[in-house]
Amino acid sequence: MHQPRYEYTFVRFGETWMEGGKIAQEDYRHVIQEHAGEGWRLVQIFAPELGESTEHYYELIFERPIIDAEV
Repeated sequence: MHQPRYEYTFVRFGETWMEGGKIAQEDYRHVIQEHAGEGWRLVQIFAPELGESTEHYYELIFERPIIDAEV
């Protein structure tokens, strides 16, 4: 039996902290819906620990099966 193979894509977006407030640079819900419409499945959200930095980011990790063309 053939094992399924997958391809992955990574979408990075973040928030910039300015003067005590935050400005969202991209709406993650829109990104997820857009990728789902293209056959991608969200498998993980990577969010590194917030340190002393003024910028924080998230990385959405998507996968979808690779469809092998039969000859």
